[in-house]
Parts: sequence; C-alpha cells; structure tokens
Amino acid sequence: MNLEGRKIVVNKSVNELVGMLQNPEDYKNLMPDSLQSFEVRDNGFKFGLKGMPEIALKIEEVSENQVLLKSASSSLDFELKGTMNAVSETQTEVQLLFEGKFNPFIKMMVEKPLQNFINTLTDNLEKI
Repeated sequence: MNLEGRKIVVNKSVNELVGMLQNPEDYKNLMPDSLQSFEVRDNGFKFGLKGMPEIALKIEEVSENQVLLKSASSSLDFELKGTMNAVSETQTEVQLLFEGKFNPFIKMMVEKPLQNFINTLTDNLEKI
C-alpha cells in the first residue's frame, strides 16, 4: 500500500529541515490535535492518537534530501519517507510518502486514517 502527501513548500532551507527532522522531539510539533501521548525513545518516538493504537517509529536514515522513518514494531512493516528538494536558499519542497506491507483486511481498515494522518503532517509541516 502506497500513499502520498501533497507537495508543499516550507519556508526553511533543506539543512534546517533535515536538522529538525533528525531530532525525535521535533516530531511532536507536527502531530495532529488528536495526539494523546508522545514519548521520545532512542533514535525515534512513540505516539498515540485518539481512537488509534500507539505507534512507534525509529529514524532509520537521514540524508541531505530525505528522512526515512520505519516502524519500530516487528508486527507492522511500513515506512514513512520525507523527500526534500531545495527551491531556494530559504525554501524547500517537501513530500511525504508512505509504504506499508499490509494484508487486504488491514489495508482496508487503515488506508483512510493513514491518508488523513499524512495530510495533517503535511499541513503542519507547511506551517513551520
């Protein structure tokens, strides 16, 4: 299952954005209003949204134009990738891409909430 956020332009340089996205604590500012818990862990974080099970993510890879988060749970196989391209010295184009390996039943249950989550993360990224 693949989901895409819309492409946005953030008023930060690529370096500023990468610096922010490699710090687990900074992800709390991107979370939806329905956030109920947020815990920083070694190289990642765990969060809970109202009506959803808690999800743990680890920051797998950070490069000059990409941040890759992976599920910290062996029972869920997915990744969330943020791709970044400099528009200027002070602006960066960002897009969130989700890739998950789920059975058809799970996919049917999580597809809409996940798309809404990606859309909210995108909206919050756009505001920073």
